[in-house]
Amino acid sequence: MKATQVKICGITRFEDARLAVDLGAMALGFNFYEPSPRYIEPAKAREIIDRIPPFVAAVGVFADETWGGRVAAIAREARVSVIQLHGPRFPKDLDALEGYRLIRAIPVGSDFNPTILQSLPPDAFLLDAFDPVRIGGSGKSIDWNLARRANEQGKIIILAGGLTPENVGEAIQKVRPFAVDVASGVESVPGIKDPGKLREFFAAVAAADGKD
Repeated sequence: MKATQVKICGITRFEDARLAVDLGAMALGFNFYEPSPRYIEPAKAREIIDRIPPFVAAVGVFADETWGGRVAAIAREARVSVIQLHGPRFPKDLDALEGYRLIRAIPVGSDFNPTILQSLPPDAFLLDAFDPVRIGGSGKSIDWNLARRANEQGKIIILAGGLTPENVGEAIQKVRPFAVDVASGVESVPGIKDPGKLREFFAAVAAADGKD
């Protein structure tokens, strides 16, 4: 059984990025959605990204963007290598994002139909909780049975939504995603990671992988 990869999202400090990488994170998320409590300026994100190993993916997180040119400009300034797009609106000029791998965030509510993934073009899908107000980082869990059905569509699935050191093991056992994504579940306050929770999260992921 493959090892479940880990993405730590909402990075705002180098010390959090360094610990996440030391613990084995495959990717770090930098939030460029200004209303978010985890927002980071592109120039500050670049300072962190320039100090992390080149084989760790730096993911720029964007939400409700309609112009791909703006997304690309921020991505270039921050030097991210992957772009993650949240709705409700998405850029229609995706050709402006050529050269970047794309992750599309999908809100999973009770009416979620996993077959929709077959008609969308991104390289991977991040399954997150549906919230009518907040875009990501809500701390809400999703229906893992629906997530498992999404995983059966043959796409690269990143599982998010309310994951914590206490429940990530069960989530992995039920869904078997390519990766898990966490922000609020390993924080002391929004944007500030808790070292103890980070270590517990990675330990729980490793323990879940070892059960298979």
